[in-house]
Amino acid sequence: MKVQVKVVLADEQDEEFCGPGVLQLLDGIRRTGSIHQAARAMNLSYVKALKILNRLETAMGAPVLIRHRGGAARGSSTLTPLARKFMRDFQALRKTIQRDAQRSSTRFVKQYERPSE
Repeated sequence: MKVQVKVVLADEQDEEFCGPGVLQLLDGIRRTGSIHQAARAMNLSYVKALKILNRLETAMGAPVLIRHRGGAARGSSTLTPLARKFMRDFQALRKTIQRDAQRSSTRFVKQYERPSE
């Protein structure tokens, strides 16, 4: 048994705008250079992915993508330096919180854990 903590960011109205799924979407865009491909890999519609990204950008007050429009050469997207730093820092925060939760919950977990057979 262990305690798991879901870390999400929310705005002043308690509307969540970033969690593990958003990080996964950003990482997919980083790897593929494509919102469409990253969304497809997560079984998200392109429109849903755009809504997620727009909500993140609104909450952060800054763009997270540099979008290159389509046309004959097809479009692409790259993460802004802010987005790359945000991903690293948010991932580190999530790990720190999870580690602290594990440490804090050790006594509780041991109290209710099933004995090994």
